[in-house]
Amino acid sequence: SPSAGIMPQDTSQDEEDPCSSDVSSSTENTYSDTLNSMTSLLEEFLLHKYKMKQPIMKESILKIIHPRYHNRFAEILKRASEHIEAVFAVDLKEVDSTIHSYDLVRKLNLPNNGRVWDGRGLPKIGLLMTVLGVIFVKGNCPAEEDIWKFLYMVRVYAGRKHFIYGEPRKLITKDFVTMKYLEYRQFLWGPRAHAETSKMKVLEFLAKVNDTVPSAFSSQYEESLRDEEERTRATVPARPGTTVTSRHVPRPRPAASPTPIEDQDF
Repeated sequence: SPSAGIMPQDTSQDEEDPCSSDVSSSTENTYSDTLNSMTSLLEEFLLHKYKMKQPIMKESILKIIHPRYHNRFAEILKRASEHIEAVFAVDLKEVDSTIHSYDLVRKLNLPNNGRVWDGRGLPKIGLLMTVLGVIFVKGNCPAEEDIWKFLYMVRVYAGRKHFIYGEPRKLITKDFVTMKYLEYRQFLWGPRAHAETSKMKVLEFLAKVNDTVPSAFSSQYEESLRDEEERTRATVPARPGTTVTSRHVPRPRPAASPTPIEDQDF
């Protein structure tokens, strides 16, 4: 039998084995990388289904997730849907719990599935909602510099083509203005933005993107509540002998109808 001088001595049971620590850290990194990879694949799958107007089935989703991670289905789906919501302003909703089917629902009821023009491409609503949110929290009349400072933090740069939004400056200062969602003179909400969304909806979106709650923007939250009350009163039919004053929404100035840009991937 081996002598005592040859057998390793356990001098400290509490001392951590550096090799074991390295292996554990490497395993955690590999697991995280795999989850990120599958989340990205799922995002592409969901957006493809959205573009093709095809149903999204859990059975189909599981086919692109490695069987070893099927037990993490809910986590991967949540991560993918949250990122899509932040970028494209669409929510993933379960439309049938018996067969586990899902659909991506737009936050704004825009034509062309949220595309700027008819044709191909992904919806640009996320950028529009972000700009509307910045305008709101900056007192409804921010400097252009404020817009680009915020967009810089989410890696959207003026003059640099974005893989989703194309050239952001053109999209914000021309396309959204032509469609009357923005007014470029001082970056104001356009008449269509007033008509198709609300201060509360934009604040909720901005809060979610920043991982907080709408009430964190205290003054804007109070203003949003007042705006909701005014909208509610404006939709209540007047009783005989009473007068209901509707909230003023700026009328669009006469302008030429937008011309579709068929050659661009909107």
